[in-house]
Amino acid sequence: MKKESKGRTAESVTNGIDATGLIAIVTGGTSGVGLETARVLALRGAYVFIAARNYEKYVTVKQKILDGNPEAQIDYLEMDLANLASVRKAAAEFLATKLPLNILINNAGIMMTPYRLSTDGIEMQFATNYLGHWLFTNLLLGKMKESAETGIQGRIVNVASSFQLSYRGCIRFDNLNDKGGYSPYYAYGQSKIATILHAKELTAQLEKCGANVTINACHPGATFSGFQRALPRYLTGAVKLFSGILWKTPAQGAATQCFLALSPTVSSTSGEYFCSCKEAEPAEIASDPQLAKKLWDFTVNLTCTAQAYNRERSIVVTGVEYDLGNLERSSTPTSPSYN
Repeated sequence: MKKESKGRTAESVTNGIDATGLIAIVTGGTSGVGLETARVLALRGAYVFIAARNYEKYVTVKQKILDGNPEAQIDYLEMDLANLASVRKAAAEFLATKLPLNILINNAGIMMTPYRLSTDGIEMQFATNYLGHWLFTNLLLGKMKESAETGIQGRIVNVASSFQLSYRGCIRFDNLNDKGGYSPYYAYGQSKIATILHAKELTAQLEKCGANVTINACHPGATFSGFQRALPRYLTGAVKLFSGILWKTPAQGAATQCFLALSPTVSSTSGEYFCSCKEAEPAEIASDPQLAKKLWDFTVNLTCTAQAYNRERSIVVTGVEYDLGNLERSSTPTSPSYN
């Protein structure tokens, strides 16, 4: 992998920003970059929900955050992104709190895992890194739009990866679950291409209805954390050996997503891809608006009506109408109150 400049930390890029009163959700906030993101958002005053699978691990990291910041406000949502029923349940539980939602960080993910299918019969990296986040975002979008009507701009951040730059081909719409042609490397790249395309198309949807909500994608940098636990042992060892030289710490890796969540300098930016707190060029196919729309339509059907036809080879998708979060025109957006 190309050597990167380690750059600033999540604390340094949010220094002086007051997030008091903001409500945030961070998926995968119990380790690595996600944990640091949750910690720093709480440090700036936000009330942070960590959405994760393991409650015991959440209790441990919550105490770790409180040890450093006794005033931190941290809460929990149980969610398994590879299980769409779990995603729907987590969204419903948050909505039942009647709280506003100002920030959504779609951070959780898996990396280069062996071939397997999710609970819903969908290739696991696509299901976890993209599909679960797409559904979670869509289910919470109405709440984010409503919250933004108070004048506090909503921010959504999709965590992508520079691995998408080396992805070859298009989204495998017709053979998403093809075991014979499966590559852990390319399946990971495909899932991250999809997260960027999601930001592109949702931006178009939000602009059309005048919502005061932005969504951007970012590469956190080459960051060694628990995210790499699925890598082959020999590769994990090499990563650990060189991580201090070539790779960012979680504090540095969390900088860009915290920057996108809180910085007033990106209040008018949406649908873009960032690296090291700056706009960057994603892979060419990740900038294709027609592909973004095609993926959106495919995902609508997939999340609503996908059925396991052959859990080893393919999926059957049938077309239905779907309410895309009630994206009607809202009141004229006002200036964000991030300061």
